Amino acid sequence: MQVQFNTDESVVGREALGRHAEEVVRKALDRFSNEVTRVEIHLSDSNGQKAGENDKRCLMEARVAGRQPIAVTDEANTLHQAIDGATQKLKRSLDSTLGKLGDHKRKPSPPASDDESHNEES
Repeated sequence: MQVQFNTDESVVGREALGRHAEEVVRKALDRFSNEVTRVEIHLSDSNGQKAGENDKRCLMEARVAGRQPIAVTDEANTLHQAIDGATQKLKRSLDSTLGKLGDHKRKPSPPASDDESHNEES
């Protein structure tokens, strides 16, 4: 699984944040590493250098082999909180999407009941 990290010009500490974000994403999404080919992380600060509540934004997009991308966003007071929040949202979304796919692959079609097979003969 490839992890790409991007920020807007107002984000300070890009390298340290990039390492943190990649570590958090890899740890949280490790069990999906066979299905997810790439995760793109985009960090931004809507107020720039000004202080503000929930002005830090993390958008994550997971590229899943053979499926449409899955995107989530989280806004928080700090970039670390936004990264953590978006990661948890992405994990739940992947779990839901890929879990449903796995259920279809694992569950065989139920056999026809005796009543149904008798009705077809009549």
